[in-house]
Amino acid sequence: MIKRTASHRVGALVFTLLAAASLSAGERRVPLGDMQVASTSPLRHRGAVPWNTTVSVTFDRALQTSTVNPSTFRVRGRWSGRADGVMSFSNGNRTVTLTPTRAFSGGELVYVNLGRAITAADGSPLRSAGYAFQFTVASGLPAARPRGPLAFSSIDTLEVRTTPSAGTRAYGGLGADFDRDGWLDLAIVNEDSADLRVFLNTADGTGLYDPFLQPPTPIGHVASPNEPGDFNNDGFPDAATANVADNTVSIVLGNGDGTFDPQQVVAVGGAPHGLAVLDADGDGDPDIATANTNGNNVSLLLNNGTGVFGPATSFDSGGNGEYSLGAGDMNHDGIDDLVVGTRNDQLIHVLAGNGNGTFTSVGSRPAGGSTWQLALGDVDGDLDLDVATGNGGSNNGAILKGNGNGTLEPPVVVSAAGSIVASDLGDLDGDGDLDWILSSFGAARWFVFRNNGTGTMSSAMSFVAPAAASCAVFLDFDNDHDLDLALVDEVADVVLLMRNDQP
Repeated sequence: MIKRTASHRVGALVFTLLAAASLSAGERRVPLGDMQVASTSPLRHRGAVPWNTTVSVTFDRALQTSTVNPSTFRVRGRWSGRADGVMSFSNGNRTVTLTPTRAFSGGELVYVNLGRAITAADGSPLRSAGYAFQFTVASGLPAARPRGPLAFSSIDTLEVRTTPSAGTRAYGGLGADFDRDGWLDLAIVNEDSADLRVFLNTADGTGLYDPFLQPPTPIGHVASPNEPGDFNNDGFPDAATANVADNTVSIVLGNGDGTFDPQQVVAVGGAPHGLAVLDADGDGDPDIATANTNGNNVSLLLNNGTGVFGPATSFDSGGNGEYSLGAGDMNHDGIDDLVVGTRNDQLIHVLAGNGNGTFTSVGSRPAGGSTWQLALGDVDGDLDLDVATGNGGSNNGAILKGNGNGTLEPPVVVSAAGSIVASDLGDLDGDGDLDWILSSFGAARWFVFRNNGTGTMSSAMSFVAPAAASCAVFLDFDNDHDLDLALVDEVADVVLLMRNDQP
């Protein structure tokens, strides 16, 4: 009989651990802590990404490949919708790559969300917060850069009213491929008629649209903020609107033909003037947040994965009069954060997402004026998200550059006459950086600012509104890969279609 000493016991333990480490991927392993994302391709916040790009994520260990599927690995173009395609594994099953079956739309933002149900071969899970990143698709042909002066042609005016005397108050617009034919459609959000009116693209390369579908889709009263999404992950674009007069959010699920199911209505805080879509709890499903001016708070609606949202929970952003709202990863931790503009104290607040449906204040900066709407994007090419705010009533807009840790630089203010009610970013000249449009209700103008590549914006041109500019929708409506414009007038109830004529 061999007597076992302490050294023998230590040696046996080392042998056991080494043996466990050498087991095949199909056998049980000792979990080594939460699995981590090691790298992504494209990089987080990368701009001018080829429209036919693949999307890859590399983890720090081999995957249990059966846990990676379209529900846990979601890729969605803001306008083109869910990216379907072939999913493959490489690098010892550490890397997963999606090769989309069709290209992304020119100039659009692409969101990638990884759900916490993804599991490693050793049994360890992805962290409970999941993982999120985004990138922007190139606008125009890279070989043609640099670009000359901006050039647009007016190709049509869409009538939003059913009859000339029945105003609708066309406050907002969203682009999406609602019928999944590869061409971007338009939905106009109407405050007074409380509906969505969908114009389907003629899908012939002209950039023109058929008259809006009848009947319109009912939503709440005085709906203004809006975002597209695929809330039930069926591949058909859906839409959400914040309804200021009703203190609610309307969620309508798309049927894949430009029509929608009846709205789901969820109560939120008073006068929701801002709305953002993000995965707040790490399950990969898109959730909804609103900025509530009269409620003086932010509301969060969690998605159960089928496009059904639970009751709202509300919390304070730290400011006074929450009005504008955006979502994105401001601190590079792979979790979506919230950026809130508070109108009464004229501040921009950054709330870091914790990945469990809660947020922690990082700090605030002056907005440069009375913020009405904001947009997020990397305007200076440093891969950090920046803030572009339109300051209604202050006759200006401002750029606040992000530092990559959730903090912001002081605002750089630009003058723009009239009450500014919308701020939108997109690469209009195809040079790889984001340009800017401020929509002025009071001046009846869409003011266009061109980026010099460092985030410095200079006045380039303006478009005249028939009555009152409400927003600018950046989208490639003729499928030539550059960004065209759908300019919405909320008093005349028309949409001006401006085709981008860059060579």
